[in-house]
Amino acid sequence: MTENSVTLTLVGGPTAIIEYAGLRLLTDPTFDAPRSYDGGIALHKLSGPALGADAVGAIDAVLLSHDQHPDNLDEAGRTFLPRAGAVLSTPEAAGRIDGVTGLSAWQTHRFGDVEVTAVPALHGPEGAEALSGTVTGFVLRAPERPVVYVSGDNASVELVADIAARIGRIDIAVLFAGAANVGRFGDADLTLNARTAVAAARELGDAVIVPVHAEGWHHFSETRERLVREFGYAGLADRLRVPEAGVPLVL
Repeated sequence: MTENSVTLTLVGGPTAIIEYAGLRLLTDPTFDAPRSYDGGIALHKLSGPALGADAVGAIDAVLLSHDQHPDNLDEAGRTFLPRAGAVLSTPEAAGRIDGVTGLSAWQTHRFGDVEVTAVPALHGPEGAEALSGTVTGFVLRAPERPVVYVSGDNASVELVADIAARIGRIDIAVLFAGAANVGRFGDADLTLNARTAVAAARELGDAVIVPVHAEGWHHFSETRERLVREFGYAGLADRLRVPEAGVPLVL
């Protein structure tokens, strides 16, 4: 580990602790035990978190891609939010949850020398927002530190390309993969699948790729093993770092 390294600890699903430039950040808190969630479309959680809410320790900020789906913010995750120093999410989430700071696309929030910029995400095919709601990704930047992109529940390779072009350089990309699909848009996935994750990786230059949100839920239609094979067949295996739940991964 070096002074400028980034450490990511996968908690499970979309939830990960990112230690960056002296900050401890948490993505999409999900701490419930396995269960089903009834709603317009039922979701089924298959595995619990590697770390409970108490075990993650102090969190300076939660990076919440969206609040409207329990696989990105479950009941225990909602209870956790007030314990964080700050919660950054969409303007819509800020309107629904007290204490959330809403960021529109390309708006930046500062924590000292660290900039957290909201970037676009599309939770499904073109036009999905009407049913899926607004989602955001995040880019982390600080002097002399790697640039980190957290995709959130994004399925659009075109948006990844636009973000990479606008930011200029991305060193680490945390991609929400797993080909989430609840049948709402037919065969069109709600997040990146193995094939589109490879396409996104190619748009991201030589960034290290860390897949999350790729296990633990019934509606993930592809396995992490398929993702690993796809990167291998594409000649990109050396850029892929697959985190083991509960084990810090130094990047």
